[in-house]
Amino acid sequence: MTTYMVIGSVLLILVMILASKALIPKTKQQDSALRQRAIFSMHEQLTYTRLKEILPHHTVLAHVSYDALLTTKFSRTRNKYRNLVADFVIMDSAQQVLAVVALEDPLSLKRPQKAQFQDAILDMAGYKVIRYEEVPDYHQLREDFYGDLYASSRLTKDTRVAKKYDYYNAAQTRKLRLIG
Repeated sequence: MTTYMVIGSVLLILVMILASKALIPKTKQQDSALRQRAIFSMHEQLTYTRLKEILPHHTVLAHVSYDALLTTKFSRTRNKYRNLVADFVIMDSAQQVLAVVALEDPLSLKRPQKAQFQDAILDMAGYKVIRYEEVPDYHQLREDFYGDLYASSRLTKDTRVAKKYDYYNAAQTRKLRLIG
């Protein structure tokens, strides 16, 4: 009988120890140190710089949430674009959206269906979407944003450059060919 009492008291002490440990708050896992992160990838940084140079009188916004661009009555429709982000949004001086620029990042493994889905959503809302598979060059940006205006000015510029001026008469050019 005394053995039963000893075993019972040992078990009671163990239960009390376990209960007291459960009441003591456990130390939470420590958060990791916060570090700064680059806002743009290299491709985004080049594109942003070129957009600012080509469109100096426009506002170029980066990483704009689709929630800021779109609105809908139904939450199930909103859930379709909740976590989507536009790479760049171009606004005019009246703060109206002119275009949404999407940049395919070669480092990410985006599915083409996702890109088409994003473009379709913005297109349904009436936004002009311009998608680049790589960093656009200045010529491509000018054509996309200035369109016919840039093409016609480029044609007149090309004809002026292509026009030959006759600085030397025929006798002088023969001398130059013989000497040079």
